[in-house]
Amino acid sequence: MNTVTLASTPEEAAAATAAEAYHTRLAGELAGRVAMLLGAAERDPDAAEHIRTGLVDYCERVLLPYFAAEETVLYPAAHQVAEARLLIESLISERRGVMALVDALRTAPTAEVAAAEARALEVLCGEHFAKDNDLVLPLLAGRPGTSLAVLVKALHELYGPEPDAGDDEFAPEKAEERTGGCGGACGCGGGGEEPDVPELDVRAVPHALRHATVFGALDAVRAGGGIVLVAHHDPLPLLAQIEQRSPGRFAVEYTERGPEIWRLVFTRR
Repeated sequence: MNTVTLASTPEEAAAATAAEAYHTRLAGELAGRVAMLLGAAERDPDAAEHIRTGLVDYCERVLLPYFAAEETVLYPAAHQVAEARLLIESLISERRGVMALVDALRTAPTAEVAAAEARALEVLCGEHFAKDNDLVLPLLAGRPGTSLAVLVKALHELYGPEPDAGDDEFAPEKAEERTGGCGGACGCGGGGEEPDVPELDVRAVPHALRHATVFGALDAVRAGGGIVLVAHHDPLPLLAQIEQRSPGRFAVEYTERGPEIWRLVFTRR
């Protein structure tokens, strides 16, 4: 789906790209936190409870307010298009489903049940953002008399960027910066033995979601805890972004340096 070709102006295309990038970030961060919960539920109930609490907080602080802002700003404009009304009404219903899953995650009696609810939440949110990106944004970007750029700006003003983001995720000029090169030294340690911590293998994660998934997983790590990252290349750009996002928070040590697999241990200070 190429929203640039469907947009009525370059400004509309830039607004669609910026909104898509933010949806990708939210989906990736959620996926990373859920992956950590799924792993902890099998091996460390205490850690799972910490991750579950953090995931519920993330949903209440980030996901649910964004869904509410969408319903206030974007969806009324799309609902004016007759052929889109059923779609918009279904998206509003999905928000209620997300809220129900967050409640179920909060009250789950065991780590295993919490992990199942979290996985269902991840799937529903992924489907929701895919519909936003593939259907709603192109509709608004190409509709005469409707300015997606104005709507995205209003969405930003109502919702605002997530406080830990470090930059304005809705700004079109930031989208290319987030996919750029290293931007600085990685600050890694030398080789060593891996501690007994969860593993996040990002080789099968879609490229667009990969960095945000790692960010979400790292956000779920407790002080003194860690995670092993498995990648198919040396993730220098990712390391630079992590240091920019959370200066000094993680110590990083390589335990394997290619040529086919790179393994890094992140330890939260």
